[in-house]
Amino acid sequence: MSSKIFALDIGTRSVVGIILEEENDHYHVVDMLMKEHKERAMIDGQIHNVLYVAELIKEIKDELEKKHGPLTKVNVAAAGRALKTEQARVTTNIANRPIFTQEDINRLELQAVQQAQVQLLGKQENDSNHYYCVGYSVLHYILDGQEIGSLLDQRGNEAAVEVIATFLPRIVIESLLAALKRADLEMEALTLEPIAAINVLIPPTMRRLNVALVDIGAGTSDIAITNNNTIIAYGMVPTAGDEITESLCDQYLLDFPVAEAVKRKLNTDETVTIQDILGFEQEIPSEEVIQTIEPAIKQLATAIGNEILKLNNQVPPKAVMLIGGGSLTPKLPEELCHILQLPKNRVAVRDISAIQNLTKDESIETRPDLVTPIGIAIAARKYPIHYMSVTVNNQVVRLFETKEMTVSDAFLAANISAKHLYGKPGQGISITINGQDIFVPGEHGSPATILVNGEEASSKTPIQDGDEITVIPGEDGKNAQATIRDIIDQASTKKIQLNEQTYFVEPIVKLNGEPSSLDKELKDRDQILFQPIETIQDFLEHIHRHDLINSQTFIVKVDGQPVYMPEYTASFLLNGRAAKLSYPIEDGDVLTIQAPTSPPTVQAVFDQLNIPLEDSITVTFQNQPLELKKTRYEVLMNGLIVQPTSTVYNGASLQVIEKDPSPWTFQDVFKFSNWKIPEDFKGQFSILRNGEPISFDTEIFGGDILEIRLIGHPAVRK
Repeated sequence: MSSKIFALDIGTRSVVGIILEEENDHYHVVDMLMKEHKERAMIDGQIHNVLYVAELIKEIKDELEKKHGPLTKVNVAAAGRALKTEQARVTTNIANRPIFTQEDINRLELQAVQQAQVQLLGKQENDSNHYYCVGYSVLHYILDGQEIGSLLDQRGNEAAVEVIATFLPRIVIESLLAALKRADLEMEALTLEPIAAINVLIPPTMRRLNVALVDIGAGTSDIAITNNNTIIAYGMVPTAGDEITESLCDQYLLDFPVAEAVKRKLNTDETVTIQDILGFEQEIPSEEVIQTIEPAIKQLATAIGNEILKLNNQVPPKAVMLIGGGSLTPKLPEELCHILQLPKNRVAVRDISAIQNLTKDESIETRPDLVTPIGIAIAARKYPIHYMSVTVNNQVVRLFETKEMTVSDAFLAANISAKHLYGKPGQGISITINGQDIFVPGEHGSPATILVNGEEASSKTPIQDGDEITVIPGEDGKNAQATIRDIIDQASTKKIQLNEQTYFVEPIVKLNGEPSSLDKELKDRDQILFQPIETIQDFLEHIHRHDLINSQTFIVKVDGQPVYMPEYTASFLLNGRAAKLSYPIEDGDVLTIQAPTSPPTVQAVFDQLNIPLEDSITVTFQNQPLELKKTRYEVLMNGLIVQPTSTVYNGASLQVIEKDPSPWTFQDVFKFSNWKIPEDFKGQFSILRNGEPISFDTEIFGGDILEIRLIGHPAVRK
């Protein structure tokens, strides 16, 4: 037995009444009646004048009743253009907490949706009951600033989620109910226009595909997108068929109704006859008219395409279906293909012939603008949206059931913030370490416990009419507690053995200017100066063995130039291996230092440089060996004159002053010899070098045989 379905599509410019008969999941369009609004009673899908809209509904109802009998119940839809879409992002600190669970993700998503509500209203959270959330889609999960596929089981410092959420103003439903009541009609079932169209063109079996449905009306273009077996997003752009009509008005000076009639002929007639507001009439090829309004067509395609990309996470869908009167705009599918970079066969206009199990009366045209009215009738019967009531912590809330409702939807309706689903985090402390600010967070609060009808549940648990939801607050986290040892990695005692003596050394720590132990409890705004024991040099300085530090590399400066003396440098062995002062030292290390027995003398320094401080030669004088010596260079150490035997310490600065660079002469021997000419000698003498006569100022050399021969002296006569 067949049943009658009465449905209304209440649009911005007109109201369409339609009667279907259903029998065994087969639908037949019996009648259809459309009337345009006499006044501007609808704006952006919302009833602004209930009386005018109710009057037009009553007219349609009365005319259809004359043919089909009494009509008392009607199926209606909330306009897709009334939907509000908002994008929001929330971030939470997850450092030092267990790995991220699915429930943590659910609650973070809920917080993002609530943030979208606040952004939409621009007010406080407690005003959010003016909107129903009819769905949301996650755009991105972010971990430590990087996009990630899933936050599940992840660890890090900061997690974020970005969502796009869709809301329906409650006033849209309330004004719709008021208009129906004045027209003596009872709402049998309610749906959303995008859902209505999708349900008849894209059944659930097709929703695993990423498909966009665009209902292009007069003033707006409504968009719905499917993927992964569900409807993932809704959207709207305030651009549609009227923009094309207005472009014709501007180009050819046409009255709006005339331009609308011309627009509808462009796809069917080769030429169109145009009469402008001045009365001039001309016949123009349709292709020429289309070229004239092409900028407006591209503008419409761009607006729709960009919104599809935004709703679909900047990824083109697999296909796009166009319905509504505006879908017949010439070249619109081709322009959309270009915008979305899709093949030409992936964007198509669909009419009621694409609806499965549907027949119609011969008097009803097969048009794309009838898809939504028929979809409303079928969807309201097959997929009706109901109100449901649940209790949240003894507060009764009513939900608009656009989908499978969950605990999260109840929390949204009851204004329970996602922030309240965790205990408050403990108070942190701020400290400064060596001039760097460090924040020590308090302990994370534990999650709240959610019960549905007494059974433990999650924020994604499905709910039914009459369910009782209880939220037991989680425990607050403890305030931050930390010692210096807790927050500084190198703050540990090291056991070090130096030349068979054991030392226990700790880092040098000052707390607020005073020496402190590593186990001191920290308070907010404490100032810490910290010097770790990291190298061999740090260790030796800590135990005040500067002598060993100085012996590591023995270097003096001679006339400003460094001179390295390895034989006077200590040997450093760390765990049996050669080391330097800069080598790191760890707990348990064994350090052996073998220092030289004594520092060098001045003479040793200059011997290494092959610089003789004294000039000496040995000659034979009067048959006796004789050594001649004189100071060649004088040495100043740190500004004071020193002897060659003086000790030189590490880092000393030596300066060399040249004293007597002149060569040795014969007369120099008298400075080192006691030989004298006999007092009674009255004769002559000769001066010989190696048997050859010379003078007193003749230069002599080491190894020379020098002689003074007395002529006529008794010793000589003998």
